[in-house]
Amino acid sequence: MRLLPLFLALALAGCGGSDTDPGPGGLSRGEARQLDEAAAAADINATDNGATETPQ
Repeated sequence: MRLLPLFLALALAGCGGSDTDPGPGGLSRGEARQLDEAAAAADINATDNGATETPQ
């Protein structure tokens, strides 16, 4: 009886979504994550090149 909470916790730990589950916009969760990472990398590259400054 003491191990019941442990078994329940372990059972729930395996309930996470996988990368192939449907995500936002009809993409899989893995594809959505990859697009988010690519967008973040593009933002970093834009700021490194000074592309965020307004032209005068």
